[in-house]
Amino acid sequence: MPPVRTDYHPGQAADWERRPPSALGLDAAALAAAEAYAVEHEVAWPRDMRGVVGRNDPAPYNVPLGPVRERGGPAGLVLRHGYIAHEWGDLDRADMTFSATKSYLATLVGLAAERGLIAGLDAPVAETCDEPGFQTPHNAAVTWRHLLQQTSEWEGTLFGIPDTVDHNRTFSEPGAAKGTRRRLGAPGTYWEYNDVRVNALGLATLHAWREPLPSVLRREVMDPIGASPAWHWHGYRNAWVDIDGRRICSVPGGAHWGGGMFVSTYDHARFGLLMLRGGVWDGARLLSQSWLKTVTAPCDLNPRYGAMWWLNTGQRAYPAAPESAFAAQGAGGNVVFVDPEHDLVVVTRWTTDPPGVVERVVGALA
Repeated sequence: MPPVRTDYHPGQAADWERRPPSALGLDAAALAAAEAYAVEHEVAWPRDMRGVVGRNDPAPYNVPLGPVRERGGPAGLVLRHGYIAHEWGDLDRADMTFSATKSYLATLVGLAAERGLIAGLDAPVAETCDEPGFQTPHNAAVTWRHLLQQTSEWEGTLFGIPDTVDHNRTFSEPGAAKGTRRRLGAPGTYWEYNDVRVNALGLATLHAWREPLPSVLRREVMDPIGASPAWHWHGYRNAWVDIDGRRICSVPGGAHWGGGMFVSTYDHARFGLLMLRGGVWDGARLLSQSWLKTVTAPCDLNPRYGAMWWLNTGQRAYPAAPESAFAAQGAGGNVVFVDPEHDLVVVTRWTTDPPGVVERVVGALA
């Protein structure tokens, strides 16, 4: 068996090397315990996802607008030094991944900035996107960074859904329930997890690239890292817009109302490995170092959030992992966890406690 390399990148799916945990500095029994924990803590959701999408929203906003797929069972993967150390479940199944989609969307914003398609992350989105929703006096001040960090305070209705649906979703005002309208501040003054605004970012990013975002992601990221052809990024049935005389579907940054990324665990792991390697894949730089610093820089208004990646600031999200770790996270336990200090990637699907799985994987380190 060839020696373990610290710069290993897999070829196509069938060529991804598996190494015994002991060869990678991991304890096999501890990894088996992590798998057992993930399987025992399967998310308490039905396999039929139609009853999950939009369920926390009031009518008429509680129905799917995009495709919904029956989910699989718990699945997961552990990479060390790029090699597969442990895996469980159906890893080829392209499942819904909910808000982990946001991290893929953010990548296209970063690439747009690097290519000069937008003036910079602190430039007003209205300079690039001429959609009416960005031309109001309030929204004209929204920047790309505001949207990436969820501090935009963008207001309006997009694809039939008002931004108020997600008001008070995370940091609620006293006595205010999710969906209760609150007084908005200036862009950049308040952090709120709001999927309508994320979808506004998707629309703006489409205007920057002027071609379907799934095509851009495939060409710029997924094909270069050897992802399978099974993944898809679905939009809503009413999200078609005109770009240079072409009708193109604007894709969302999650599956709140259906759609979003349907992606396999293996492909998630490749994306995580790209981030672990600082944006370089097999010697080719796909993402800039400055972009990696951007996505992992804590937001001033919520230090646990970067640019559509969740951070481990203060080790609050993943207590067993280093503070430098970060993750793409979606509902249902869909997580791509990246730990540069330990050269680890952990992917979980459909488990209630991803931090508990990560704790057991980190505990497997020799």
